[in-house]
Amino acid sequence: MNTQAFERTRLRTARELAGLSQAQLAREAGLTPAAISQFESGAARPSPETVGTLAKILMVPAGFFHEAMVESHEGFFRSLRRTSVVDRRRARAIAHVAHDLAIRASAAQRFCAGDVPMIPVSGLEAPVAEIEQTAARVRAMWGVSRGPVPNVVELLEAHGVAVIRLPLDSADVDAFSLPFADHPVVVLGTDKNDRARSRFDATHELAHLVMHGEQIWGVKEVETQAHQFAAAFLMPADDIHDQLPTTVDWSTLFELKRFWQVSLAALLMRARTLGRISDSTYLTAIKAASARGWRRVEPVPLGRPEQPARLLDYLASPESSPARAVLPPQIIESIGTASAA
Repeated sequence: MNTQAFERTRLRTARELAGLSQAQLAREAGLTPAAISQFESGAARPSPETVGTLAKILMVPAGFFHEAMVESHEGFFRSLRRTSVVDRRRARAIAHVAHDLAIRASAAQRFCAGDVPMIPVSGLEAPVAEIEQTAARVRAMWGVSRGPVPNVVELLEAHGVAVIRLPLDSADVDAFSLPFADHPVVVLGTDKNDRARSRFDATHELAHLVMHGEQIWGVKEVETQAHQFAAAFLMPADDIHDQLPTTVDWSTLFELKRFWQVSLAALLMRARTLGRISDSTYLTAIKAASARGWRRVEPVPLGRPEQPARLLDYLASPESSPARAVLPPQIIESIGTASAA
């Protein structure tokens, strides 16, 4: 029997996994909302009997409430205005379970130690050149060769980032990340079967982990910086500049999409940023792509999105039994199923 003290933050996590408010949980447990609030704040501790009741309602092992928990900020969500609080909190709670798995996988020597460099930007108005240099520094530190990144998800996992895919039950929840110091978590949705988009999403989240960490989040400038970093990381200026066309040459752009494994939209923006095409040429290209329906589904599909593997390998191993005994089984199942899809 686990003799550790009741971990108040675990109750909030379990409640958010279930999508319940304090009042809703209180009603189902036959308690008052004030009691749930006191349990979550640490002002009071539930009895063993109450812990059992809460565990049953929230569909978590009772031991879940006695596991130590590492806190993080609310997460880098791109669309706070159109993402409901309930969806965002549930997604964040799932990411916490992924972090639990990463810690245990690392202890079992089935996951790499985290070594994401922290290179804070100079501020919200940091120049593009600084962002480009930061992306180049990370590539150099991680030994990424010139040219395209072969597999972004594999690269992140190799440096201790817990990457998962899962259906977030809401089209409004995009990819996001939590900057844990030991094993940052990157969550990629399964609702966008687009390899190029997925690679950009993963690199966008890496940008947050590198440049923003526990700093300010959820503002437009931070998202713009992450986009700039992703473009520079996936398409280094020195490598791609001369390959980019100076006119709207679709055949060339199609070939570049295949080679660099990025979207046409990203290539056009990169060409604009690096001065290969003018603003007017860029707008002409975007309008042409939109008229052809390419803003929704681009031509030249690149195949299946990159899939996480490290946590799945751990979950398939005997060493995962202790984790399965204390973590929510349905959440572990959803992580495993979605990430392997």
